[in-house]
Amino acid sequence: MSALKYWLWLTSLPRVGNQLRLALLQQFGSPEDIYFADQESYLHAGADLAQAQCLSDKRMTAADRILGRCDALGIRIVTMQDADYPDRLRNIFDPPCILYAKGRMPRFDEELAIAMVGTRQSTPYGEQAAEELGYGLARGGALVMSGLARGIDTCALRGALRAGGVTAAVLGGGVDVIYPRENAALFEDVAATGVLLSEYPPGTETMPGHFPVRNRILAGLCAATLVVEAPKRSGALITASLALEQSRDVFAVPGPIFAKSCVGSNHLIRDGAGLVEEAWDLLREYTDRFPGKLKQPQASDWEVSTPAPEPTPARTEPAAPARETYSLSQKGSGLTDDQVQILKTLAREGTLQVDDLIDKTEIPARRMLSALTVLELEGLVTQASGKQISLSVILTE
Repeated sequence: MSALKYWLWLTSLPRVGNQLRLALLQQFGSPEDIYFADQESYLHAGADLAQAQCLSDKRMTAADRILGRCDALGIRIVTMQDADYPDRLRNIFDPPCILYAKGRMPRFDEELAIAMVGTRQSTPYGEQAAEELGYGLARGGALVMSGLARGIDTCALRGALRAGGVTAAVLGGGVDVIYPRENAALFEDVAATGVLLSEYPPGTETMPGHFPVRNRILAGLCAATLVVEAPKRSGALITASLALEQSRDVFAVPGPIFAKSCVGSNHLIRDGAGLVEEAWDLLREYTDRFPGKLKQPQASDWEVSTPAPEPTPARTEPAAPARETYSLSQKGSGLTDDQVQILKTLAREGTLQVDDLIDKTEIPARRMLSALTVLELEGLVTQASGKQISLSVILTE
């Protein structure tokens, strides 16, 4: 019988938690030896009677079902005795015995893997910070990870993917179970550029109790955790606490002192977490540990670039970048009133700084930043150094 089946048998038994599995592995040496032990041996190894009775069930029905589903879906199974199981994870207090992987598994021990976490009820400020930092970290050579939840997790991965970086996510359910449903495309993108990971077998539904458990894996795979926006009670703070317990570094993004969504992240900074305002604040701490892998992202990296025109020898001045025409009457129904007002103001006034744009439109700063983020992603405006905002299209009514 394949040795992998014994791993699947051990990890699929009810009432047998991860700590008992690890104790049994230490006692017996391998899942196969555990399988062939008797009930009295299980009791001597620390199992209670109910657990020993579960371990005495030698049926392979669940193992066969899991193996068949993994084969059908192209899901890889990595056990903690495999050579490519990350040492970072193996050395934490409570390492998972098995990882299910969909995608290409990076060499985590050789990468500056950064767990970016934060609240699901994110604000436009937190979302912009997460996306820009995710982009900057990926451009600078880091491997960006998250839990793929709504809010900060989603924005961080979108930024990293936009930069062309390698990404990874640790899930609170099976790697074939999309949660939340609106992140279906993001699931596919992460699996295509990196890997989706879970200790739960395929088909396992995402449950609230799974999230605190999976956070130890997310923190354990990473060299550092970056908390972008977190209230006083937050799963992101649990991840940061686990990272500290695992002797990992913790960083946080500062937020407004009166914003409840930033109380937890601000307190982390107060208590000694590294303050991050741009990606290089974090990356530069690891240049010695990862020589040749990291670089300082340039401010222009975040700009939405437009292809330069072909050189024209007859001209003495460079030609302006070609811009497509954007008709509000034809395409504008999908834009908010704030976004339309911003576009019209830039068409009338030309390039403006963000503060001047706020003054001329009278749109509050919070709504302005949210609207500009969407317009940049749509390629309708660009933001240059000094927060100079300009149209990327020729606007028509």
